Amino acid sequence: MEFEKIKEFVEIKDGKVEVKDKEKVKEAMDSLIYDAVFEEKDELRIKKLMLIKEIAKEMGAIPSSIQGLYEEMGKNFLGFTVPAINIRGLTYDVARAIFRKAKEKNVGAFIFEIARSEIGYTKQRPLEYSTCILAAAVREGFTGPVFIQGDHFQIVRRYYEKEPDKEINYVKGLIKEAIEAEFYNIDIDTSTLVDLSKETVYEQQRPNFENTALLAEYLRSLEPQGITISIGGEIGEIGGKNSTPEEARAYLDGFKDVYKGTKGLSKLSVQTGTKHGGVVLPDGSIAQVKIDFETLRVLSDLVRKEYGLSGCVQHGASTLPEEAFDKFPETGTSEIHLATGFQNIIYDSKYLPDDFRKMIYDFLKQQFASEWKEGQTEEQFIYSTRKKGFGPFKKDWWSLPKDIREAIMKELEDRFELLFGKLKIFNTRDIVERTVKVVKVPVKISA
Repeated sequence: MEFEKIKEFVEIKDGKVEVKDKEKVKEAMDSLIYDAVFEEKDELRIKKLMLIKEIAKEMGAIPSSIQGLYEEMGKNFLGFTVPAINIRGLTYDVARAIFRKAKEKNVGAFIFEIARSEIGYTKQRPLEYSTCILAAAVREGFTGPVFIQGDHFQIVRRYYEKEPDKEINYVKGLIKEAIEAEFYNIDIDTSTLVDLSKETVYEQQRPNFENTALLAEYLRSLEPQGITISIGGEIGEIGGKNSTPEEARAYLDGFKDVYKGTKGLSKLSVQTGTKHGGVVLPDGSIAQVKIDFETLRVLSDLVRKEYGLSGCVQHGASTLPEEAFDKFPETGTSEIHLATGFQNIIYDSKYLPDDFRKMIYDFLKQQFASEWKEGQTEEQFIYSTRKKGFGPFKKDWWSLPKDIREAIMKELEDRFELLFGKLKIFNTRDIVERTVKVVKVPVKISA
């Protein structure tokens, strides 16, 4: 369907969107979102994405902050762990699969997220990402709060050491762009700046908590009326060892000492032995990682009881064995981040055409040859770089035949069901609706 035909069932009055026929909007959404994402003119693409986002809000899919739920968790752990899912490719289709499973299992506690690095190599700016998520909610008839998160909004150490102000301002710009795209959950990661040369843990963490506070204050200055953005902090980037209670207290005490805002952090990311993407063996398989669940238990309990946070966050979890996921609710982990495992299902699917896969792998071997490390097998190289095959081939992925995409999505749905069950988020819709304040932020749309 051509985008202009939207006028048959959507009206814009005084900058406000009115939906005249919800069923027709749902039916048209596949073509509407495709047309918007691949619109070549920047100004027109932004206008189309904004319009779809406002349509979604009018149809009941509301970008929201998870702050209220996490404040409840800070008082009393609710027995489940919230998955934060990074979608690197086929974003609209994958989000539809997630919403289908969420509706089927009455799930409300789940987050869609994208990291600073992913925004680059997947070629998905915040507005496009949030709009694809909300368009998928419309298509599947999902209503209520939709949690969209900026993951690892990170200070890159090598950039910071050369030009600190420029790097801080870059992250500020990303925060502003994300909030304008209605990301109301943002994880600030300045743990890259921890200075282990200092004598005390407090001084080691100082560059971390001072810059987290700086960015958090800036973020709070941009909050729309009625919204309290959920902010995450992190202590687990530097040092190559598991996080400790001393580090957690130093960071959180330091943050409280310098932070001038009202609401502080809602969660804390820690290191427990995992690695983003997993550890790849020479044959391309994933090594078994021994995760330190006792660290998660101790630190989640500490930050909840002493600081009122929801608990700790586990990164790099999607490639863990199935039996590991039961442990997260048991240890009081409030949130886990899942990305590479879903990417693996897409790339390794028996339904993905071999020639399509080969096209991308050949591109990676040519384009990123400089990243091929000495001693690395081809399988290891492909595994470590194939995340970068989504952005350059975004239109090719979206244009795969419908039956192929649907078959891959069914594989993903099965995985979502398994993980949602193990994380104990079935039937969490009621607690989300009870604790989360839904605010429809007004955005003016030009006709």
